[in-house]
Amino acid sequence: MSRLLPLIFQNLTFLFGIGFLAPLIAQVLERTVPSIATTPWPLAVGLLVGGGWGAVAQKTGRWV
Repeated sequence: MSRLLPLIFQNLTFLFGIGFLAPLIAQVLERTVPSIATTPWPLAVGLLVGGGWGAVAQKTGRWV
C-alpha cells in the first residue's frame, strides 16, 4: 500500500483523463448523435482523447 499511493498520486492527471474525461467525451458524443449510442466507438474515442490529453498534461504539467 505504501508503494501504491505514491504511484497513484504521481499519475493523477492521467487517471483523471481516463476516469473522468473519457466517459464525459463518450456521453457527449452519444447525446449529440443518438444513433451511435449502441456502438462501442464513442468510448474508444473518449479513451483516446481523454487518455491522450491526460498523458500530455502529465508530461508537460499543464492542461492547456
